[in-house]
Amino acid sequence: MNKIIFAISFLFTFSLSAQSIKVKGTIKDSIGNPLEFANVIASIKSSGATESYGITNHQGRYQLDLPKGNTYILRASFLGYETKEQTVNVPSDAENIDLDFILNPQENQLDDVEIVYEMPVTVKGDTIVYNADSFTNGDERKLGDVMKKLPGVEVNDEGEIQVEGKTVSKVMVEGKDFFDGDSKLATKNIPADAVDKVEVLRNYNEVDQMRGLGNDRDNVAINIKLKEGKKNFWFGEVTAGAGIADEYGEENGRYLAHPKLFYYSPKYSINVITDFNNIGEVPFTFRDYFNFTGGFKNFNKGGGTSFRISDSDLGFAVSQNDRAKSIDAKFIAGNFSYAVNDKLDISGFGILSDNKTNIVNNSIRQFIEEGITENTSTNNDQRNQLAMLKLSSTYKPNVNFQLDYDALIKTSKQTEDDATISIVGGNQNDISEVKENKPFSINQTANAYYTLNDNNIFAVEVQHLYQNEDPFYQAVQDDVPFRGVFTEIDEMDPFNSDADTFDPLEQSDRYNINQNKTVKSNKLDAKVDYYYVLNNVSNLNFTLGTTFSSQNFNSGIFQILDNGGQNDFTEDDFNNDVTYTFTDAFFGLHYKLKSGKFIFNPGVTLHNYNLKNEQLGATSTQNDWRVLPDVNVVLELKKSENLRFNYAITSEYSDVNNYAEAYVFNNYNRLFRGNRELENSLSHSYNLTYFSFNLFNYTNIGGNLSYTRRIDAIKTDTDLVGISQVSRAVNFDSNFPDETFSAVGRFSKTIKKVQFKLDAAVFLSKTNNIINGEIRASESFTQNYNASVLSNFKSFPNFEVGYRFMKNDYDNGGSTQIFFTNRPYANVNIRFLKNFNLFGEWDYYNYTNEAKTIENSYSFFNANLYYQNGESPWEFSVRATNILDTESINNDSFTDQFNTTSQYFVMPRIVMFVIKYDL
Repeated sequence: MNKIIFAISFLFTFSLSAQSIKVKGTIKDSIGNPLEFANVIASIKSSGATESYGITNHQGRYQLDLPKGNTYILRASFLGYETKEQTVNVPSDAENIDLDFILNPQENQLDDVEIVYEMPVTVKGDTIVYNADSFTNGDERKLGDVMKKLPGVEVNDEGEIQVEGKTVSKVMVEGKDFFDGDSKLATKNIPADAVDKVEVLRNYNEVDQMRGLGNDRDNVAINIKLKEGKKNFWFGEVTAGAGIADEYGEENGRYLAHPKLFYYSPKYSINVITDFNNIGEVPFTFRDYFNFTGGFKNFNKGGGTSFRISDSDLGFAVSQNDRAKSIDAKFIAGNFSYAVNDKLDISGFGILSDNKTNIVNNSIRQFIEEGITENTSTNNDQRNQLAMLKLSSTYKPNVNFQLDYDALIKTSKQTEDDATISIVGGNQNDISEVKENKPFSINQTANAYYTLNDNNIFAVEVQHLYQNEDPFYQAVQDDVPFRGVFTEIDEMDPFNSDADTFDPLEQSDRYNINQNKTVKSNKLDAKVDYYYVLNNVSNLNFTLGTTFSSQNFNSGIFQILDNGGQNDFTEDDFNNDVTYTFTDAFFGLHYKLKSGKFIFNPGVTLHNYNLKNEQLGATSTQNDWRVLPDVNVVLELKKSENLRFNYAITSEYSDVNNYAEAYVFNNYNRLFRGNRELENSLSHSYNLTYFSFNLFNYTNIGGNLSYTRRIDAIKTDTDLVGISQVSRAVNFDSNFPDETFSAVGRFSKTIKKVQFKLDAAVFLSKTNNIINGEIRASESFTQNYNASVLSNFKSFPNFEVGYRFMKNDYDNGGSTQIFFTNRPYANVNIRFLKNFNLFGEWDYYNYTNEAKTIENSYSFFNANLYYQNGESPWEFSVRATNILDTESINNDSFTDQFNTTSQYFVMPRIVMFVIKYDL
C-alpha cells in the first residue's frame, strides 16, 4: 500500500511538471558579482497574483516553474539594490526560458525596509526573514502550521520549533518575549492569520555587546511580526464546544473552552491563554513543567562540569494523551511586557495548570537474571497541580552597560494513586500505592554586562536556586516486601516467608510500608568573564567562577500495622540524615579565531572540586583537581551550509540523592541506597553536525553524529531476589565504560508544491551494571525511519502520506529481544463548497516482536469539518477523534534488569460540536 501511495504522489508531481516550463538565469550586480539570496517573484500580469518565486544560490542562479498559457511579470530584488522587472510570455507550446538580471545599488538605503516585505525570503547576516503569506495556503490555524511550511524550519511532535536541527530557545512577538523559555505555547496558541513575517535569528545572543564573542552557534530565536490589523488592537479567539464520548459502550459528556487574548503595542504587550477540556488535549504537561526553564541559561555551559540538583518526582507517570484513558485539563497563563522608558523594560508570566489523568495499562516484565516473568495490571489516577511565576527586568542606560534580573518561582502538588495486580509464577499480589509531593523552588539571576572600550568587555553572572521537596510514598501489598532487608531469611527454609525473622518489619495481613522524605537545596553559581578583543577576527575569553551547593536530605521508613499503630524502622539503614556540600572553583581560558572559512574556539578550564557529606556520625571529604579541555570548530562552506565539530571532557558529579547511605523507596519492589564514597565520572563527547539550507533548489540536508564515552560512571550494584530489587550506587571500573552513539539524518526537497522528506535516526547504547555480584553488559539499538510526501496547494486539496518504521533491539546479558513497529499514515485537507474545510488524519500501527509471541495491529482516525462564511468571525466545526474506537496501544522499554512490553488503554471515540469566534 505504501508503494502505491508514493507512486501516485510521484505521478501527480510529474503531471504538474509537464504542464509548466522552467525559467532560469542569474542575478548579478553592476560589476558582475553574483548576488546570493536575491529574490525573483513571478506574478500573473492580468491579476497581479503571485504564481511562483525563486531564490538565488551562491552563484547567483535562480529557477522558476511557471504554468503554460499565461503572461507573467518577473521582479528581481535584493536588499540594498534597485528592483528590476521583465515581462515573460509563456504560451501553451513554450519551452524553457533563460533570463538574467543585473541590479544596480539603491541611492536611498532607507527603501531597504520596504523591499524586505516584498520578498518571500530575505537573508541578512544571521537573520532569515520569511514572508508567511508566500508559504501558506490559507488553511493554517496556528503558528505551528505556518512554521512547518517554512524552508529549513520544523516543528516536532512536542510542538517545539527546530531550525537547522537546533531547538528554538526563545520566541518573541514584535520583539517581546512570549512565555520566555518555551516554543510550544507559541506554536499551539498564536493564530496563524495574525502572522505576517517570521524572523529566524541564528547565533542569537540577547545581549548586544556579547554577540560574536563566544560560541552562540546552538542559540536560535524566533521573532514573529504581526499583520498591521493586529497591532495596537486586541485580538484573539474564543472557542467552546460540547460532545459525547463512547466509553466502550457508555456515553460520557465532553467539553472544551479555549479563550485567548493578545495585545501588542510599541509600549507594552499582554497575552492571555486558557484551556479547559476533558477530551485529551494536554496544554501543559508535567514534563513541560520540569523542562520549562523560563529562559534561564545553563550556567557555565562548556565549562566542563556537570552538576545539577535533581527533582524527587517519585517516578510520577507523565500525562500523555496517547497513553491515558481519560484526561481532564485546566490551564490559565498570562504573559506581559512593558517598556517603562527607553532604558528599562520589565516582563513576566504566570502559569496555572491542573491535570487529572487516569492511566490503565497491562505489562509483561521479564527479569533477565532470574528468568522470572511478572504480569501486572495497573489503574493509575494522578493529579498534577502546577504554578509558575516569572518576573524579569532589563536596565540599559547606554550601549555599553546592561543589567538583567530574573526570578522564577515554581510550585506544584502532585498526587498519584495506583492499584496494581502483580502475578509472578501463579502468585497474585494486590498492591496499592500512594505518592505525593509538594515541591517549591525559586531561581534568581542577576547579570551585568559592561563594555569598557572596543577591546575590553566584561560580564558578571550570578544565579541562586532554592528548592524544597517533601515526597511521601506508601505501598500496601499482600506479599512480604524486601525479604532479607525488612526481614531475616531462615537459611533452613529460605523460600518460606512465614519462617523469616520479622525485624524491623512486623507480620501483618497486608504490609503497609511508608516513607517520608525531605530534600532542601541551595545552589549558588557566580562567574566573571573578561573578553579581550585582539582584532576583528579573534578574541580571548578569561573566566573565573564558582559553584556552591548545600543540600539536606532526610528520610525515614515506617509501617502502619493492621490495628492502626505505627512501627518506626529505627535502625540507621532505614533513616537518612545527610548534609552534603559541593564546591567547584574554576578558571578558564578560551580563544576564538576566524580564519577563512573556519572558526576555531579551543579552550581549557582548571577546576578544584571539594565535596563533603556528613551522615551517620561521620564525615567524608574529597578534593580533586581537573584540567578539562574543549574545542569547537565551524567550517562555513557557504552562507547556508556549514559543518560543526565539538569535543569536550566533562567531569560529572552527583547531588545528595546518590550519597545518602540509608534505604530509599523507588517502587513497591525497588529499594535504593547511596554511597558516601562516590567519586566523579569523566565523559568524552564528540559531536559532528552538518546542515545545508538551499533555497535555490528547495533542498535541505542535515545530519549529526554523536559519540560519548563515560569512564568511572556512577552506576548501580543490584541484588535481585525474585522481582525485588535492592540497588546501591557505585563507581564502575574504568575498564567497563558506558558508550552511546547516535546518527541522525534529515533530507527534504520541494518540487513545485510537493515536498519529499526522509528522516533517519539510529541510537546505540552500551552500559554496564552489577547484577547479583556479576558485571552485566546491556546493549540497546534503536532505529527510526520516516519517509513522507506532502503538498501545499492554494486551491487544490492538500495531502500528506508517509511511512514510519521503528526497530528496537535489546541485548541484556546475552538475552535478546527485538520489537518492530510499522506505521503508515496519511492526512488530507480538502476545501469544498467555498466555505467548508475537511481535515482527516489516519495512523496505522503494526506492532510485533521477532519471536512472533506478540502481534498487535490498530488504527487511529480523526476528522474535523469546519465551516466559515467568507471573512465572518464565526466558525463552526464538528470534530471526531478515535473514530475507529481503538481501545489500546503498545509500547516496549528496556533496563539493565528487565525488558517490559506494555499495553495502554487510550481515550475513547469522542465527537464534538465546536464554535469559534475571532476577536
